[in-house]
Amino acid sequence: MFNPDRNAGLDPHRDYMEIYRNMSLLDFPWDINQALSFALFRTYAVPSVGRLLAETRGFDDTQKRYDDTAILLEVPLREGFATSDAKAALRRINQMHRTYDISNDDMRYVLATFVVVPKRWVDDHGWRKFTYDEVVASTEYYRELARHMNIKDIPATYDDFVTLLDTYEAEHFAYDEGGRHVADMTLDLMATFYPKPARPAVRVFSRALMDDPLLGAFRYSKPPRLVVAASRRAMRARAAFVRLLPPRRRHKNPSDTHRVKSYPGGYEVEKLGTFPTGCPVKHLDAGPAGQKTNEQKIGAR
Repeated sequence: MFNPDRNAGLDPHRDYMEIYRNMSLLDFPWDINQALSFALFRTYAVPSVGRLLAETRGFDDTQKRYDDTAILLEVPLREGFATSDAKAALRRINQMHRTYDISNDDMRYVLATFVVVPKRWVDDHGWRKFTYDEVVASTEYYRELARHMNIKDIPATYDDFVTLLDTYEAEHFAYDEGGRHVADMTLDLMATFYPKPARPAVRVFSRALMDDPLLGAFRYSKPPRLVVAASRRAMRARAAFVRLLPPRRRHKNPSDTHRVKSYPGGYEVEKLGTFPTGCPVKHLDAGPAGQKTNEQKIGAR
């Protein structure tokens, strides 16, 4: 499946947007989407994050939270940071964060999960490993995203992000009822993406892919050794199959998948997001005639 010429001649420090877009939407769309979902899941094991989400009821509508996060992160990835819709998506992300009491340290940790977890996921489960240029490009992409989110003291390199993530988790991972509640709701949502008879197995499969510190922080029981081994063999079998496929030629956007369900009639970027006390931004109601579908609003796929 690998197209060795896709990023030929691109500089990861300069052309990180194009390289990371190719990684996310062409070469590893499933893996990176799974890894970023898992990255956010890890953050709930930090009590200051998980408890905040539980107490502010940000996950009452777990499906909408999932959908809004996927769309808001997708728009700047697909379009770059300079378009009007990308700026609107970033503005919504920042508006949401400002309604919560979130420390810069927690913001940096969440950012580190976005940089480090996808590489570790692909190292363990992907159909090939990231190239050096892809690691640099993904790091630079999230450093740029962090600047748009006003995060301070951004790590300079991938290795710096690894140090930040591992140190922060060692110091902060701990059980919290709120974090566990948010984790449970997230696993329940993930299970709905599969047929009902398979959902109990999906929950066990998900725990089989978790590392011991994460399981311990949520007080999840580790599945039996045979189940863990079978789960990892299944991931290797998938990777072997994907490796045989021809290179993808069309972008596979997260919002195009069956997992995003909240907006069958379309959406407006400026109205996405979850706020603990309601959206602080007033919008003029254009009425049905003035409502734009996602194809009209952000362009056909």
